Amino acid sequence: MSTVVITGASRGLGLELVRQYAETGDRVYALCRTPAKADKLKRLAEHARGNITIVACDVVNEAEINAAVRAVEGPVDILINNAGIAGPENQTFANMDFDGWRESLEVMAIGPLRVGRAFFPALKKAKTPKLVTITSQLGASTWPGPGILAYSSAKAAVNRVMRGASIELKDENVIFVLIHPGHVRTDMGGPSAALTAEESASGVRKVIAGVTQADSGKFYKWNGDIHPW
Repeated sequence: MSTVVITGASRGLGLELVRQYAETGDRVYALCRTPAKADKLKRLAEHARGNITIVACDVVNEAEINAAVRAVEGPVDILINNAGIAGPENQTFANMDFDGWRESLEVMAIGPLRVGRAFFPALKKAKTPKLVTITSQLGASTWPGPGILAYSSAKAAVNRVMRGASIELKDENVIFVLIHPGHVRTDMGGPSAALTAEESASGVRKVIAGVTQADSGKFYKWNGDIHPW
């Protein structure tokens, strides 16, 4: 049994990751911004075998992150930085919501570093700790599409942050992995997306299970392929 911490756990891919890890018997700490409103997550926890703990945590709030760390018992085998937002309505070169852009960077680039740093001592206590960040193909320099600048720049930033951290901390025995989950049928991905949350989460879990220290810093697709940077 592993101890798994997942941010952004109240809906979409995060919720499905909680469900799948809990079903396999792992101890899951489901971090979300507003547990009182997380009805699907609460129902999931009620029907689980007592191995899901819901913890309030806004990834831009240092005090809440530290409180979440204190709520987690024992070593952390897997930390999944999943919390994310779509970004502001206006995020093109010609029409940018700068406040919304700052929020995107806070949640999806700075937030994962805050969370990863806070949980790092607990990760180091595990035998084969893995710090996983759910990113996007839109954050790769190889992405050919236009627009969505706030979202894609935040994902590009977190890609660089985690890649750099994997090099900086290569002697700490923590495996850093970035994963593009595919275009997923969630509130964010929309109803026409190619993958169900179940398919994406299953692939993400398989990637996480298979990576070793030699893979630290790599950028994967949900199906196990390496994603070009």
